[in-house]
Amino acid sequence: MPNRSHTRWRARRRAAVVAGVAVAALTAGCTAGAGGFDNSGHSINVLMVNNPQMMDLQALTAEHFTAETGITVNFTVLPENDLRDKASSEFANQAGQYDIATLSNFEIPIYGRNGWLTPLNQYTDVDTEFDQSDIFPAAADALSVDGTIYGEPFYGESSFLMYRTDVFDEAGIEMPDRPTWDEVAEAAATVDETRSDMSGICLRGQPGWGQVIAPLTTVVNTFGGTWFEEDWTAGVDSPEFSEAVQFYVDLVREHGQAGAPSSGFTECLNAMIGGQVSMWYDATSAAGSLEAEGSPIAGNVGYAQAPVMETDSAGWLFLWSWAMQARIADEDPERAADAWEFISWASSAEYEALVGDVYGWERAPAGKRQSTYDNPDYLDAAGAFAEATRTAILEADPNDPGVQPRPAPGIQFVGIPEFTDLGTKFSQYVSSAIAGRTSVPDAVSQGQTLAERVANTYRED
Repeated sequence: MPNRSHTRWRARRRAAVVAGVAVAALTAGCTAGAGGFDNSGHSINVLMVNNPQMMDLQALTAEHFTAETGITVNFTVLPENDLRDKASSEFANQAGQYDIATLSNFEIPIYGRNGWLTPLNQYTDVDTEFDQSDIFPAAADALSVDGTIYGEPFYGESSFLMYRTDVFDEAGIEMPDRPTWDEVAEAAATVDETRSDMSGICLRGQPGWGQVIAPLTTVVNTFGGTWFEEDWTAGVDSPEFSEAVQFYVDLVREHGQAGAPSSGFTECLNAMIGGQVSMWYDATSAAGSLEAEGSPIAGNVGYAQAPVMETDSAGWLFLWSWAMQARIADEDPERAADAWEFISWASSAEYEALVGDVYGWERAPAGKRQSTYDNPDYLDAAGAFAEATRTAILEADPNDPGVQPRPAPGIQFVGIPEFTDLGTKFSQYVSSAIAGRTSVPDAVSQGQTLAERVANTYRED
């Protein structure tokens, strides 16, 4: 049942937001109610990825959002690749079928620059209860363009090393809080020598720019390589990039999991929980599953920062976030206020507490607000990995992830539209090298050719 004082607070807050946005719309000469949006009964349409955190949100929305605000939320839930394809078409064409979509910090700056998204400063400036200042600076910056906010994070993640403390103790291995990749490789070899029932490490090998390329690119960064130099010179065949790929392929081939060429996040998660591997380098968001009630390895996992070589840190930054189609605010400020009401709720500390109460704090969509990491309830449930996660996210710098200046932001990706195709095509060669069907030099050569084609579209004469 809705809390009445909370409902009154929402009503006052909404009145302030609507009034503030209406003034801005009139100043800009916008006409409320124009176009094809149907605002009858206060409903909004949300296009959403089918991640577990989003499924929790969908289950909680009717009772805890619609009942308090009167705003019905119509969800369309799709797998990640389908979601990206549909969102790209929807926002590029300003089709108006969806008011909000879950987009990442890869898409949001690109869509924002293209004018496809509603600037959210007009809402955060008047909705002080949302507390934009509580959002991690790295997250806010990654979802903005030149100071204009285009997205609000639902949850954030970096990457770190997860390892079995009980296995390491038995083998006499000490894992530093900030290991090098050489130390990780040595530990993986030791486990392989002392245990016949598990592999030393799990690393993604599945093709895809968001699969094997994500962790591999962080290795490239810290080995001193880059996809592109600042002047758009392609760097895939550089000694540093080549060394990083060779290291990654050798490590997973020699000490990695069975079926590595087809292993992605889910396969490595299952291998880690199932006791088939002693280490896993991947997303910080995985820790909640490792420590969840019923996990056979809960309490026996340690968390170290992403391994490094030439850089001080190497963890990536990824944010599933809410973005509003530009057409909405232009044509219907009242509907846009409804959309913001949902975004502000779904990205709030209040919503995290709701998830904590209903499902347990280890399932809270964290990684975006400082207040979460000051919350004793969250720390009690996530104490094993909370500080390591916060450190990884705060140290992530998409604008300076390596040893040289870059022409575009991004840690585990390059923030340009062409990277999805470039990364996916190159990943096929990397996965083939992990499978032993292609040599690393051949894979790197193919990747250089692909990168040069992209660079030619950006390089100035």
